[in-house]
Amino acid sequence: MPPESASLLPGSLDDVQRNYLLTDLLQGVSRSFYLTLRVLPLPLREPISVAYLLARAADTIADTEIVSVDRRCDALNHLRGQLQFDMPSHAILERLQIGFTGQLEHAFENELLAMLSPLFELLLRQITPDRAKIRKVVLILIEGMVSDLENFPVAKNSGEVVTALECGDQLDRYTYLVAGCVGEFWTDISIAHIDSLQCWQSDQLYYSQLGVRFGKGLQLTNILRDVPRDLRIGRCYLPQSWLDEVALTPNDLMNVANSAAAHPLLIKGILHALAHYGAAEAYVVALPRRCVRLRLAALWPMLIGLKTLAQLSQQSNWLDAGVVCKVERQWIYRMILLSFGAVFSNVMLQRWCARLRQSVSME
Repeated sequence: MPPESASLLPGSLDDVQRNYLLTDLLQGVSRSFYLTLRVLPLPLREPISVAYLLARAADTIADTEIVSVDRRCDALNHLRGQLQFDMPSHAILERLQIGFTGQLEHAFENELLAMLSPLFELLLRQITPDRAKIRKVVLILIEGMVSDLENFPVAKNSGEVVTALECGDQLDRYTYLVAGCVGEFWTDISIAHIDSLQCWQSDQLYYSQLGVRFGKGLQLTNILRDVPRDLRIGRCYLPQSWLDEVALTPNDLMNVANSAAAHPLLIKGILHALAHYGAAEAYVVALPRRCVRLRLAALWPMLIGLKTLAQLSQQSNWLDAGVVCKVERQWIYRMILLSFGAVFSNVMLQRWCARLRQSVSME
């Protein structure tokens, strides 16, 4: 039992709250990812949605810059503690809500934190194996958020020193904590619920590792895309060991004029990401063809990630914070439409991935 006596009471979550959490609120905080959640097979939607909402609540706490770093770390640690109890404390969850609700610009983020208690009860309603998997992945994600705040404790101004991760291993560990673990969770819970994936059980570790690399590839793509904006809040996820190879400092990356000198860093990051996308492609084509919804849910983020890498590779001013690298909605809608035909053919999917990889410029 948690130290607080006022624990959550079973049955206090009504159908209206549950439906709101899993529809309107989920759509409000998940944005584009909501489409992927909706295409999932029905048995996976609720457990994966609950995991997403819990992770999104933690991420909202971690990103609330108006609150001090120490308070954010403390709140994340309290949230982590509540995830480890079978009967979380309503009093502690309420204190977390009071500390952050009303200080956020995004209305749905405010609403999400205001509904922490119903969300935790929704977690408690999941079957025991799913509950354990959800707790595991959210605890790992929170570990990544706390490490972020510890590695980059203060948002910086452009004239101050920017902190970089030390080495490639630290970057690899970070991408696991904030995304790779999601691929692992996604794989394990899919095998548990989808009869057609029972063929994966004998090699579950192999497929889980493919899922890990899938997540790492997506996160590394986000890191490369967001370098200019992350630098301006004092964060450089490109390791110092990489920067040393081109004789640049994190602060040098804040000068757009250094885009050409920093280009080898972009290429190095893209090559690492492409290697992970090779695992992602193996993951998608290994999904049985009859698992159409699962295939689509995995295919879409992979294709968008590859397209993002292609666009990044062709940017002359990669370090310009004013230039946003974003895949056009028209391309995404066309991709989704084409995917409904291609999803049944491994040959078509592999050719599609090959074309996108070929469009990545290494010059």
